[in-house]
Amino acid sequence: MAALPLLALAATACGYGSQSKDDDTSKVAAVGKKIDGLASVRIGYFPNLTHATALVGDQEGLFQKELGGTKASYSQFNAGPAEIEALNSGSIDIGWIGPSPAINGYSTTNGKGLRIIGGSASGGVKLVVNPKKITSLKDVKGKKIATPQLGNTQDVAFLNWIAEQGWKVDPQSGKGDVSVVRTDNKITPDAYKSGSVDGAWVPEPTASKLVAEGGKVLLDEADLWPDKKFVITNIIVSQKFLKEHPDVVEAVLRGSVKTNAWISAHPDEAKAAANTKLKALSGKALPADVLDPAWKSIQFTNDPLAATLNTEAEHAVKAGLLEKPKLDGIYDLAPLNKVLKAEGESPVDDAGLGVK
Repeated sequence: MAALPLLALAATACGYGSQSKDDDTSKVAAVGKKIDGLASVRIGYFPNLTHATALVGDQEGLFQKELGGTKASYSQFNAGPAEIEALNSGSIDIGWIGPSPAINGYSTTNGKGLRIIGGSASGGVKLVVNPKKITSLKDVKGKKIATPQLGNTQDVAFLNWIAEQGWKVDPQSGKGDVSVVRTDNKITPDAYKSGSVDGAWVPEPTASKLVAEGGKVLLDEADLWPDKKFVITNIIVSQKFLKEHPDVVEAVLRGSVKTNAWISAHPDEAKAAANTKLKALSGKALPADVLDPAWKSIQFTNDPLAATLNTEAEHAVKAGLLEKPKLDGIYDLAPLNKVLKAEGESPVDDAGLGVK
């Protein structure tokens, strides 16, 4: 079944807005033979640390190295719906995106728009509170807690956590035993400083920005998941592009796998590269007291952690923000597993939600 209109409008990984920015600069030039004869591949991502595979791969030219003469062209998005719209319209071909908009994008096209073809990041989401007002989890009741956007990935997670405490909140208004205040991540630190919210359930680097303002991490969402792993960023592709240009898709996935390997082998250099790219895109680098703890809390992975995406969809349904989606076929991990095998790494699993 399709998602409710609410989630169609609100499903975003981070809630930063809705504009995109083209970025055609790269350290590595497009030289050599064009893959599939294709002049360029258009890649979308968010200017956010949970999309650091894309940030680093762009900054260091690691995707371009795999693409040869096919130029990697980049666009930055500030919200999931805008990126899904760009994918559906053909403005981009491949994108890094959070689980809620990926689920919604698949559901609203009746399974015809996108496929998830790989993982990118896990974790990096925390409940940060004002320690003068909240000293324990039970103290959250009756307080004002920010989430990035109605129906987004963190909003769904917080509503599910609230329900597990036995508390009641209307998912639409956010009113109830806890006041859920939907606040753009860009202004959440100011809302916290002014006292208009008592805390926030937010992704990095917003969580670490709040800590730098005196907030305390009350809960790391990773602690709620088996093995402390849950998907925060996926790689998606339009089904049309995957069918017409499988070798280009494979090259981008190879670039992603090699970027994640480079991040793992050179964490300090990778962190600096991500911050350099963020500065180029936003005009401002993250300070060390925000960047360092934020970076440590994110795990970069090729595994899409498919079972956790299905669980996140169930949480959205339980919260009343999503009609039960049909997710069969949302994954096509064959190209990624081919790349992983060539790199000597273990295959990843689609939790029974792959193409048949």
